[in-house]
Amino acid sequence: MQLEVRPDPSEVGRARRWARSRLAGSAIRADESLAETLVLLVSELVTNAVVHTGRSAVLRLVLPEAAPGEPGEPGKPEETTVRLEVDDASDLAPVPRCVDDEATGGRGLALVDGLADRWGWSREGTGKRIWCELDRCAEREETAPACGSGGAVAYEGYAYEVV
Repeated sequence: MQLEVRPDPSEVGRARRWARSRLAGSAIRADESLAETLVLLVSELVTNAVVHTGRSAVLRLVLPEAAPGEPGEPGKPEETTVRLEVDDASDLAPVPRCVDDEATGGRGLALVDGLADRWGWSREGTGKRIWCELDRCAEREETAPACGSGGAVAYEGYAYEVV
């Protein structure tokens, strides 16, 4: 499922609402922390696309479908992965910035790096695609660290391990 986002900062709110509405019928409950993290990441990546390119972008979500007739045990969500992608028309690599405490922006990619289990980017045609994935593990839904041994982060041809 995808949404075209116009090059207007007010579109970020529409993208958040759209992402929240897509949770209905998925295996992700709207009231769980994974849903809130997903909406925050949508906000950050769409904001970056709109602000830094001044052009339209495409937001894509890949959500697991709820199993028909098998809602699962209450309080024990199944392990699942959610993927978020934002395509924009700029071929410039995303560059994390170092900002001081007084800056009002510039923390978006650091936030993505801290919240997503994996993220990266690739050139797509004349633009790029930035993506991130969130894992929900039944054991850690609210408090434990990320599944596995950490996520790999890639930008400008380098890979970094998130620990």
